[in-house]
Amino acid sequence: MPEPAAFLLGTLPTPIGTMLLVFDEDAALRALDWSDHEARMRRLLRLHYGSAFALHEAAPPLAIRDPIDAYFSGDLCAIDGLGVRHNGTPFQREVWAALRGIPAGTTLSYGALAQRLGRDKAVRAVGLANGANPVGLVVPCHRVIGANASLTGYGGGLHRKQWLLAHEGVALGGRQGRLDLG
Repeated sequence: MPEPAAFLLGTLPTPIGTMLLVFDEDAALRALDWSDHEARMRRLLRLHYGSAFALHEAAPPLAIRDPIDAYFSGDLCAIDGLGVRHNGTPFQREVWAALRGIPAGTTLSYGALAQRLGRDKAVRAVGLANGANPVGLVVPCHRVIGANASLTGYGGGLHRKQWLLAHEGVALGGRQGRLDLG
């Protein structure tokens, strides 16, 4: 029986809560979520790796921490080069690669994302792949919105999606800039 993959788990404070970072010894992100959504993160890890993984606490390396800190300080492109490794299906990986092509400060609907992939009728499948993304923020699923420009689900909570989009300068409901989370 193969030995389980050993991943490292670190935390990082952000303006919108404590972030959980799962990474490997090469400093590639395997999962990213919020401390109040740890159960969801672990469910996604089991979905993608089965029970063949183990988590060991460790401080996030500078190669991960610094770009995320820079993003939250206003350098919105700082996270674009972060390395990620995930174990999704080929279709999921295709959707996740397309998500990384959505620039900060812009949004796409699920339908527009499906069209970009040349799969016009796969809107729901694109939505499901988006929801199974284990590396939110870096694989920016928060930039996908409803066809009517409404905010739709986000694994870290709609208040975080709203904050992230406002942080990136997306006008929401006629307001631009940071929104009150309270």
